[in-house]
Amino acid sequence: MVNSSKYKIVLALIIPIILSLSMNKSETKSQWGFFGHKRINRIATFTLPPEMFGFYKEHIEFLTEHAVDPDKRRYAVDGEAQRHYIDIDHYVKHGEDPFDIMPKNWNDAIDKFTEDTLQAYGIVPWHIKVMKLKLQRAFEQKNIDLILKYSADIGHYIGDAHVPLHTTENYNGQLTNQKGIHGLWESRLVEINYENYDYFVGKANYVKDVQSYIWDAVKGSHYALDSVLRIELEVTADFSPDRKYSFERRGNTTISVYSYEFSQEYHRRMNGMVERRLRDAISAVGSIWYTAWVDAGQPNLSEIQNTPPSAALLEEMKQLENQFHSGEHKGRICD
Repeated sequence: MVNSSKYKIVLALIIPIILSLSMNKSETKSQWGFFGHKRINRIATFTLPPEMFGFYKEHIEFLTEHAVDPDKRRYAVDGEAQRHYIDIDHYVKHGEDPFDIMPKNWNDAIDKFTEDTLQAYGIVPWHIKVMKLKLQRAFEQKNIDLILKYSADIGHYIGDAHVPLHTTENYNGQLTNQKGIHGLWESRLVEINYENYDYFVGKANYVKDVQSYIWDAVKGSHYALDSVLRIELEVTADFSPDRKYSFERRGNTTISVYSYEFSQEYHRRMNGMVERRLRDAISAVGSIWYTAWVDAGQPNLSEIQNTPPSAALLEEMKQLENQFHSGEHKGRICD
């Protein structure tokens, strides 16, 4: 058992360092922003017990950089997009609580709504359960490539499940004249406030019921949605258009962004919501990694340390990167 005081002291020394490494502030695409997804996976590594930490710390750069691979696959793989969200409000017809309507079990949900419907409106809570089982099998086989690939991927999907705008048909404010709110909430606000967040989330915990655990995360996200939309409208009412937006240089390009003043006022009025969802995502990623390892029989990961990812996996990642830069986005676009 790790001493709690020592644990906090070590994190206090390490976290400022790990936050400064391998984080490209110019990356602005997609869920939690590339910036946020990388941060979630990176810090989740430090929630793990000693039996896992050595292996994960050795590969922390891979887990960080490839935290965004699922978003890149949206440019290469049909059927990838719906793994990132669930439009749970689609199933509400008469003001019901959608979580009372939607079965948690995949087969029960198919029986009630058909698989085509589920795929059309997003499957993130069920896909995370699938990914956990894949990671568990990779641990059982001590397959380094698959442990790394599935760990990075599952971190991404869990991160998405903690974003309120990943639980609604109004995912980018397009139904309420708030287009652009998706990138504002999960990218812009994180990028300008990350240094002020508290990343001490404690240790990873074993999750007895993974499906319910993930559904609770989705529920927490969806229940915050009304505030996400309402507060943005309230702040917008207090800002003239020339104060709401500004221009910033990103590399060699000048782009229009939500102004720093507007973004910070929106962030302030949400009273820590973005930070809470980010912290919960970090804790959940570490806990699901840990649960998969425990359910695999707690294999000795020291036996596979000091072994890099295979050339085949690195080539697969290289091809994905090429498809990301040259391919056409498949599925919804939230930017």
